[in-house]
Amino acid sequence: MSVVLAQSIANGVMLGSLYGLVAAGLALIFGVVGVPQFALGAFAMVGAYATYFCTTALGLNYWIALVIAGGFVGIVGVAVHAAVFRPMEKGPGVNMFIAAFGVLLMLQSLAILVFGTRYFRVAPPIGGSISFGGVFLTPQRLIVIVVALALIVSLHVLIMRTRLGACIRAVSDNPAGAAIVGINVGAVGLATMAIGSAMAGIAGGLIAPIGQVFPAMGDLLVIKAFVVVVLAGMGSIRGALISGYALGLAESLGGMYVSLAYQDAMAFVLLLLVLLLRPNGLFGKANGAGLT
Repeated sequence: MSVVLAQSIANGVMLGSLYGLVAAGLALIFGVVGVPQFALGAFAMVGAYATYFCTTALGLNYWIALVIAGGFVGIVGVAVHAAVFRPMEKGPGVNMFIAAFGVLLMLQSLAILVFGTRYFRVAPPIGGSISFGGVFLTPQRLIVIVVALALIVSLHVLIMRTRLGACIRAVSDNPAGAAIVGINVGAVGLATMAIGSAMAGIAGGLIAPIGQVFPAMGDLLVIKAFVVVVLAGMGSIRGALISGYALGLAESLGGMYVSLAYQDAMAFVLLLLVLLLRPNGLFGKANGAGLT
């Protein structure tokens, strides 16, 4: 394997980790509360700004700042769900779709109001670079891969192995039936939104030392995450990780062998191919219901 190919694969795995992390939150939220949460891109941006503020203005350690950013964005997600999405539950589904875009624009406007249009950068917790047989990775890129993988696996364990996870799966499969057996559907919805939003906030904090922090930084990320969710199959948590890696590798290798100008288009080419062969996604159920 050439060094250039190995480098592209390493970059693709890093991108796929980020896509998978946000996509897992999207799949969880859509699978339980039915909200097409396009605002998760803006939530990632809020997480990046929160990480920047904690590390610069407050002088906190990066890891503490990352945890605070995730918790803060989780609270924002709960507040948005209670104030915006829950009142629309009995209305047409398109209302939530439009509302999600409204939340995205509102959060971006607030970021501009507070921080302006300047670009910021968060100092990585570990400097330098690491070489593996001629393939160079910064420690932050390894951190992205490890943290994203750990969070997605933890989410899968939470969904499949805990009491809260059983409640979440019950609400996802049959909200009315879950309410009949005593599950607080509203509370489960809030918990789901908090978890999915926190994952997006942590994704933003992970990106901050690699790229730049600015109001529109999460727009492309959430589009790619939605592609990953459709590739995996709606509601598939483990599929989000695998499909995220597939998309990240397709973009990275496509940029190397085809053209960097068409790198972002690779997401939609892959999406079309998968939907032609498997309309329910790679890991989706035939009826499209439930979390997996």
